[in-house]
Amino acid sequence: MAKLLHTRFRVSDLERSIRWYCDNLGFQVTRRTDRSPAGNQLAFLELPGNDHAIELCYSPDYDLKVPEDLMHIAISVPDLAAFCEELEKKGLEIWPDNWREAFAQGNKMAFLTDPDGYEVELLEDKY
Repeated sequence: MAKLLHTRFRVSDLERSIRWYCDNLGFQVTRRTDRSPAGNQLAFLELPGNDHAIELCYSPDYDLKVPEDLMHIAISVPDLAAFCEELEKKGLEIWPDNWREAFAQGNKMAFLTDPDGYEVELLEDKY
C-alpha cells in the first residue's frame, strides 16, 4: 500500500520558516539537508504523533511568489479559541476577523498565513 510521506513548500528564508512553524504551531525538525541533488537546502518538519511531514525547500536562486489561495495545510487542535489566543499573544493575525462569531456553531475553524503567504487552516477537533 502506498503511503503519503511529505509535502514540499518552497520558502524564501529557510531559518525564518523553520522558526515560524516550530515556535507557533509546534512542529519539530526531523532532518535537514544542506544540499539536495538539485542544490536545495531542505528541512523536514513534523507535528509530534504524525507521520506526514512538510518539507521546506530553499534555493537562493529561486524567486518565490506564492499566489493567494494557492494551497493550504490544515491542523487540528483540541481548543481552537485557546490555541488562537496564544498565537495572537505572539502577534500573529488570525482570520477572518470575525472567526469567533462566524464559526461559533458547527465546525470551528480559523486561518493564519505563514511568512511566505501559505495559508494554515486551524480546525477544532474535540475527538
